[in-house]
Amino acid sequence: MPRSIELRNYMVKHPVTVTPDMSIFAASHKILEYKLSGVCVVDEDNNLLGVLSELDCLRAIVDKVYTNGEADAGIVADVMTHNVEVNHPHDQITNVATSMLDHKHRRRPVVIDGKLVGQVTCRQILKAIKEFAVPVDTTEAN
Repeated sequence: MPRSIELRNYMVKHPVTVTPDMSIFAASHKILEYKLSGVCVVDEDNNLLGVLSELDCLRAIVDKVYTNGEADAGIVADVMTHNVEVNHPHDQITNVATSMLDHKHRRRPVVIDGKLVGQVTCRQILKAIKEFAVPVDTTEAN
């Protein structure tokens, strides 16, 4: 039997973040450096402002730099997704997984009172499911 199905036990507790005033190129570098599909956008007090995906970065770079010939792709605030769905550390991971599948989300910020405390991705949910799938050892003493 799994120890807990609360999100807090499976989320990334210190996710990589960017700020809204960061350049798209700098944010893209962070995404590539940490091999992520996206990051949370926070202010100086760690309040969640939105999320930025690798597709957001790619779209901005292609549109502004390659298509329009601009030298700069802009800043994170210009292309990030605002008003994102969030979860609380005590939410049940199965409910979060269902919601992420329904909305086709790859990641979900975890917040308490607007402050980013973690992030859950499909990878963490898959790890949790793997843990759930391990059969209980019936020879264990109670």
